[in-house]
Amino acid sequence: MPAPKPSADPWAGRSRFAGPLQSPGFTFWRDFMRWQRELNALLKPYGLTQPQFAVLACCAWMTREADAVPQTKLVEALGLDKMHVSQVVGRLEGQGLLLRLGSQADLRVKQLSVSNEAQRLLTVCFPIVEAHDASFFAKAGLGVFNPAELPATP
Repeated sequence: MPAPKPSADPWAGRSRFAGPLQSPGFTFWRDFMRWQRELNALLKPYGLTQPQFAVLACCAWMTREADAVPQTKLVEALGLDKMHVSQVVGRLEGQGLLLRLGSQADLRVKQLSVSNEAQRLLTVCFPIVEAHDASFFAKAGLGVFNPAELPATP
């Protein structure tokens, strides 16, 4: 049996896409990275990164009707790796934005709550993040957000 002829295109058979811009996974990742980079620049004056904002915001939402939330529940809600969340929580705790307390019932369980300073910071940052989202996704043509429908900022 004769050996197959080598292809003139070394990429033949590796991907069904002609290049990265045809790959939905690649373009999603690239656009996500741009969204995150732009948001990081907007949050930098407030001492936050996008992941830190996400952790704070999610914790604040989850503690609206409770004093604290177990860190494991926050990890589940965020859909991030528990080690990454733990590192972000540690940084936020060091900044005085999150309070991490041990549970009386189980010392392995860490309960999180948002400090008063974090509440003030979120009041400032939520409109910034939401305006960025509205602008970014409108430009992307996703139609997910309509900036005109956002509530006026105080």
